[in-house]
Amino acid sequence: MRDAFSSYHPAVNFLYFALVLLFTMVFMHPAALLISLIGAFAWSAYLGGRRAVCINLLYMVPMLLLTALVNPAFNHEGATMLLYLPTGNPLTLESILYGFAASTMLIAVLCWLSCYNKIITSDKFVYLFGRIIPAMSLILSMVLRFVPKFQQQLKTVSNAQKCVGRDVSNGSLFSRAKHGVKILSIMITWALENAIETADSMKSRGYGLPGRTAFSIYRFDERDRAALWTIGGLGGYILMMALAGGFGYRYFPTFRIAPWDAWSVSGMAAYIGLCLTPLIIDLADDYKWKRLSARQMTDIKRGNAGEGTA
Repeated sequence: MRDAFSSYHPAVNFLYFALVLLFTMVFMHPAALLISLIGAFAWSAYLGGRRAVCINLLYMVPMLLLTALVNPAFNHEGATMLLYLPTGNPLTLESILYGFAASTMLIAVLCWLSCYNKIITSDKFVYLFGRIIPAMSLILSMVLRFVPKFQQQLKTVSNAQKCVGRDVSNGSLFSRAKHGVKILSIMITWALENAIETADSMKSRGYGLPGRTAFSIYRFDERDRAALWTIGGLGGYILMMALAGGFGYRYFPTFRIAPWDAWSVSGMAAYIGLCLTPLIIDLADDYKWKRLSARQMTDIKRGNAGEGTA
């Protein structure tokens, strides 16, 4: 899948994720949560395809229902009582609504983070923060790369152990546990050795020393400048509307949201534009790509027809 937004400058990518993650965690307004969830789910589905849709639905629906059911069992605030639980505590409408809002916020954040992992690679992170916090940026980039590399190495070790009959699927229960401990020991040793080799390699290259230069393939052009101003302008306008009360809400003691007016509607519209910005960029790029491909195929067919006539 061709992703146009990932080709933008790392500063544009990072600013976008910083804004959407911050707004998703701060704005508990039902409409804002729904907008963030739809935007995150749509872009995650675009980047990951059908597999991402299945995975998202697999954990989204159970988590939504579980949080909505668990929260009223521990949170009994609210003025609208529906019934009394067997323990004698009241079940309130406000606690149920807050449970749905909290689960929606959590699911939206997870969807945005899944998109973040696909767009913000370790080299982009090191490029952004390598000079500011060199040690921390290196550690974070290693942590982000560790999970996929660990999974790949685990498959390699498991297949190697399976060839000699020492996999977790071979033998009795005690033997399987012994084989599992052996594979775990191999993986821990590999992880430690890999971390030491990476640290020695970066140290030998003078990483983090004052005055050290670094090669970069990223260039900040007019397209990046326009995207940065657009994302920053939308984020600033949303923040002003939120401070003006356009995103106001209250779950306890009674559920209330700020009345809709022109300012709140414009703030929500700007939030929709912000959450859908990368998807709009990707779809527009796909449309241009298909149009150019179709035009090229038409020119080829016309050329072949002209040669046949000649």
